[in-house]
Amino acid sequence: MPQETKPTLKTTLIGSGEHRLVFLHGLFGRGKNFTNIAKGLQPDFTCLLVDLPNHGDSAWTESFGYAAMADTVAEELRRDFAADGPVDVLGHSMGGKVAMLLALRHPDVVRRLVVEDIAPVDSQEADAEASRGNFEHLLGSLKRLDLTGITHRSQADAALRSEIPEDQVRGFLLQNLRHRDGGFGWQPNLDLLHDQLDDVGGWPEEDVAGRTFTGPVLWMAGEKSPYIQDADVPVMRALFPRTVRITVRDASHWVHADRPDEVVMALRTFLLADR
Repeated sequence: MPQETKPTLKTTLIGSGEHRLVFLHGLFGRGKNFTNIAKGLQPDFTCLLVDLPNHGDSAWTESFGYAAMADTVAEELRRDFAADGPVDVLGHSMGGKVAMLLALRHPDVVRRLVVEDIAPVDSQEADAEASRGNFEHLLGSLKRLDLTGITHRSQADAALRSEIPEDQVRGFLLQNLRHRDGGFGWQPNLDLLHDQLDDVGGWPEEDVAGRTFTGPVLWMAGEKSPYIQDADVPVMRALFPRTVRITVRDASHWVHADRPDEVVMALRTFLLADR
């Protein structure tokens, strides 16, 4: 059976500071979601904003797997951004799971790790069940939208309003709508992500068995988010024994979007602690 070709990753550089930091986005996102955070870290950091496979301008794959994504990111980092040594990595939600796999499978690439509002567990359990259902609803809403005849983004916005009434959420999703072949099309691989949403919400224990990452880890939770529970702490500390956990007040799952100033301050404090 032929092996699947590793996808090409689209990356964006911001800044030219001494300290190197990689950003990995969540489901429906893209690297540029972290533009404001990267700019807030200037002039001290050089930031690499990554479009993960099946998102943004990066290539699509035939299957979804966290280990495969982590290996792809590691290969990209070794090729250039981390060629001179380990770098700091921040991952949010889905990207947080990729970041954790990256640190566990490729510890030579990661100096310090920041995990934003996700845990190394199956996200479909406990209170996160409602959130998983919400993601399924959002993916289904995008898939059902008939793009035929759509000539302006405002038309798509109006068509989605009944199913997705929250303006901020709709705006976030519509960033993925792009001109294509004289009309509009979705950049993310919606069919794959919808069909394999169980894997997106899961945690590949078999791919991290027996592994630990001994570098410093900042575990950042949103106060209003269900994605990090007290029950997750033993699992997190078993894999990442040097974890520091913080909760950002008045923040939802999208901590960096809700409280950017607090996130920038926390990153500066944590990443520059031993400089």
